[in-house]
Amino acid sequence: METVILAVIIAVIALGAISGLVISGRKKKPLPPQESATPTVTAPPAEPHVGEDAEGAPEESRRPISEVGLPESDTLTEEPGGDTAVAAPEEPAAPEIETPEPTAGRLVRLRARLSRSQSTLGQGLLTLLSREHLDEETWEEIEDTLLTSDIGVAPTQELVERLRERVKVLGTRTPDELRALLREELLTLVGPDLDRTVHTETRGAVDRPGVVMVVGVNGTGKTTTSGKLGRVLVADGKSVVLGAADTFRAAAADQLETWGQRVGARTVRGPEGGDPASVAFDAVKEATDASADVVLIDTAGRLHTKTGLMDELGKVKRVVEKQGPVDEVLLVLDATTGQNGLVQAKVFAEVVDITGIVLTKLDGTAKGGIVVAVQRDLGVPVKLVGLGEGPDDLAPFEPEAFVDAIIDGD
Repeated sequence: METVILAVIIAVIALGAISGLVISGRKKKPLPPQESATPTVTAPPAEPHVGEDAEGAPEESRRPISEVGLPESDTLTEEPGGDTAVAAPEEPAAPEIETPEPTAGRLVRLRARLSRSQSTLGQGLLTLLSREHLDEETWEEIEDTLLTSDIGVAPTQELVERLRERVKVLGTRTPDELRALLREELLTLVGPDLDRTVHTETRGAVDRPGVVMVVGVNGTGKTTTSGKLGRVLVADGKSVVLGAADTFRAAAADQLETWGQRVGARTVRGPEGGDPASVAFDAVKEATDASADVVLIDTAGRLHTKTGLMDELGKVKRVVEKQGPVDEVLLVLDATTGQNGLVQAKVFAEVVDITGIVLTKLDGTAKGGIVVAVQRDLGVPVKLVGLGEGPDDLAPFEPEAFVDAIIDGD
């Protein structure tokens, strides 16, 4: 027993000795680095947060406050209790709604552009008629001048015969008399009594918007004309819905929508490659539901040589007419195409019953006789003319202002 007690005592003493050595070993630390002669001021340690008991990565060197930029004032908001939070990004500003130029007298205001392109015809005729002797050769030159202006064979012959007769009766020919004579005869050819109103009101007592279809071949500026026509209607105080039925070109729908946004007109569009007739139908329905005054339908620029596409254009019109008759079908023609434009016009007229003509680029050609020729061939009036690239350069056609531009020039 004594032996066991002795062994326990010895074990306890040995364990104590070993513990002392371990404790004394832990108390030995390396010496701190020698401090420099110049004392440095250090910031007090940051107060640890929950979960930050362990030693973290060393902080980056601090910058003076003069080098630290303050956040923009409009990106911060003050919250209750004095806290600051990052503000939500601002919504993009809505496009500013433009006020289109009034359409009344617009052609008169644009007359300078018309005069520059058409004065060649008028001045050439006046020069020939002012010759002392109007022989057969002179009358042939007058006829050639008219033909080169795209006025057409039959109207040219009529005008020359009437001028021959009236000059013979007149006898002496002063410049003022010739100008008045030529103005009167050209005005008769252009047709001052034709109805050039763009009909945007429904027939009868039907409570729905007026429906205007715009048709034409590629390259005539049809979609641009549709957008400008929307501005014309808004300028006349009408609420407008645009139907982007040209589904074969995504750019056409985007372009038309941009035109609409500028004047506050809604655009109805469908998927790219979708059914144009369906888009046109939806546009009329939405315009009806919104109690809009006019729905303007821009169709695809179909080539007059493509029979299938022309048939599809006829389908668009038939589908739209399930909700009521189409009040106006405007054919857009490029005035610079001359007689070729008449071929296009005839084919379109057979498919959709054209009610009016829009002549674009009339400021870029001296062949103003196309106005007379297209009216004669189709039996419908020119109602609108394009005289430039500006948004308000589409003007109602006014025969008197047109003829005056031809006769008087600048």
